[in-house]
Amino acid sequence: MAASGMHVGHKLHKKCRVLLTNFELLWGKRTFVGISSVRLQALDATKSGTESTEQIVIPRKKVWSKEAVLETLASTVRRDPTAYPYQFQDDPYLSPKNFAEFNLYTLSQESGKSAAKYFINSYPKFFTKDFAEPHIPCLMPDTISLHLDEVSEAALKERISLRKVKDAVDMYDQILQAGTSVSMETTHDLLDLICLFCDKDPVQEEGTQTEYNEAMKGLEVRKKRGSFHQSSEFLKLIWRDQNNAERIFNMLPEKDTRCYSALIRGMVKHGAYTKAFSMYTDLLNNRLTADVHIFNALLSAAPEVRDKYSEKWDLITEILNQMSQQKIQPNLQTFNSILKAMRRCGFSAKTLVLQVLSEMKSLQIVPSLASFHHVLAVFYQAGMPAKVINILQEILSDLAGKRFTCQDPDDVLFFSSAMRICLDSKDLELAYEVQRLVEVGENWRLMGNSYRQNLYYSRFFTLLCMMENIDEVLKWYRELIPSVFYPRYDDMRALLQALDSDSRLEMLPTIWKDILTMRQDNKLELIEELLALMARDKHSPEVQESFAACALDVKSVFVGNNTNRFSLEWSSPTLTHITSLLLRANKIQEAWEMMQLFKANNRVPSYELFEDFLSVCRQDGSAHRAVELVQLSAAFCLQATPSLAKRTLADFDLKEEQRIILSELETVAQPAD
Repeated sequence: MAASGMHVGHKLHKKCRVLLTNFELLWGKRTFVGISSVRLQALDATKSGTESTEQIVIPRKKVWSKEAVLETLASTVRRDPTAYPYQFQDDPYLSPKNFAEFNLYTLSQESGKSAAKYFINSYPKFFTKDFAEPHIPCLMPDTISLHLDEVSEAALKERISLRKVKDAVDMYDQILQAGTSVSMETTHDLLDLICLFCDKDPVQEEGTQTEYNEAMKGLEVRKKRGSFHQSSEFLKLIWRDQNNAERIFNMLPEKDTRCYSALIRGMVKHGAYTKAFSMYTDLLNNRLTADVHIFNALLSAAPEVRDKYSEKWDLITEILNQMSQQKIQPNLQTFNSILKAMRRCGFSAKTLVLQVLSEMKSLQIVPSLASFHHVLAVFYQAGMPAKVINILQEILSDLAGKRFTCQDPDDVLFFSSAMRICLDSKDLELAYEVQRLVEVGENWRLMGNSYRQNLYYSRFFTLLCMMENIDEVLKWYRELIPSVFYPRYDDMRALLQALDSDSRLEMLPTIWKDILTMRQDNKLELIEELLALMARDKHSPEVQESFAACALDVKSVFVGNNTNRFSLEWSSPTLTHITSLLLRANKIQEAWEMMQLFKANNRVPSYELFEDFLSVCRQDGSAHRAVELVQLSAAFCLQATPSLAKRTLADFDLKEEQRIILSELETVAQPAD
């Protein structure tokens, strides 16, 4: 009975708890509903008031380029300082070790690309499938075949667009012979094409070799006269009298400014400076107004038609006055042409160049890197280093943190010239500012071709070796080589001197390995300087052991197998330094082999080297080697042979036969004293 009563009580208690829980949930739900309805009314009132004052603005759709994803991924990857340039990573065997190989492999790659392009364009029917996404036009055949054969202006436009100069001129003549006129716009395009390529097709398979041979003959003549500068000067096209551009221009019934502009710019581009000014005079006689492109070309040609500095500047001033009279607004290229021409106006240009910059600012024309390069060049040529430094500091403070795009062909000259100024003035902080500007965004693309880029880093690294502590120098050394910089012979010498100045000669074996990697082990002066630094002072046994191993490695360069790329001739300092390093590491046998090389190469060892060798033999107790050393000294007919024999007799425990030999050498050598 007691158990059943407890069971009934437990059931009743459970039912009561369930009823109480359901009641609490129902009351809470009724309360929440009441509150939420009030809040909803308030929200509706607020929303209706807001809609009357604000409008929903739908943002414009962002259009991404096809390369946006690739550019984003590329921005997350930094340059690997231990890797060679990306263009050589496909074939590790052809990874360049120095700048000469870099040039050779780069030209080889470009030659291969040209050959591949020739086959693609010659047989386009075999290269019709396009697998690239997005489309890469340079990987597909160029559209160079003509589709329009009839004599018409449309066919002429097709030939102009394909840059077929001779075909376009022939089509123009056929159109005129048919009694049909050509629109002025098409005539402008034809004149631009002819003047740009100097009345020749841009790609010529026939006749190119003949012109190249003629240019090379002129190059040889210039070399013999001692006035050789660049071979590219002889490979430039030359403006010929009465070419097709002049012929077509003279046939025009009406000539406008655009026609004159094409001829004047073409004449200046291809070296006919005097004819360009004559053409400009003809333009003025016909009461036409020149455009800004004509004035830019004339400003570039002004130094070429005058001899004296004052006459050059007077001509530039006259052109600018005519430009003002004709109300032609100058542009960036106008001022860059003025600044570049002022570099050939002598010492007086330095007083005027800053005025030109002030005029640019007043016209709200932002100077490009080429503008600053020309300004620095004017003061640098005038021999004013302090003024150049101050101007460069002002320029860098204005350009700090900015990103640049190429606006002038001479923009690529700024960074190398700025670093040259830093090196000449030994201003390390200024060089760091230039380097920081290079590292902003993609400003490094404006460093120029591979030669100028290597020249820039060579100057920067040389300045670091001269002015910076060795730890910082080594940090930059690992950061720049071989990814962007191939050190030259002078750069490695500067590094060796920096290690010597900071007493870090224990790193010389590591530098020697880098010299081998960069294939500069054919520089005898560099090897001699390296060995001289290792052999100058005595170091700890561990360092001397590493120096001895390095010396043996250097020896293998001289006496290597027949597969060597070069042959070096032993010099007395090289033999002496290697022998001394081996003796300090107690490598007597290897040192003795080096002594034999003296005789084999007709070199005479010094007395100090014999003294050091005898000391090592005494420490090692090698009496037999000491006697052979004295005999070697006698073979060289050295005056120190008696003293060496006397010292050997006193310091070593010799056999009777050895004493007799040394006594004879001491006696024979006495008269020579």
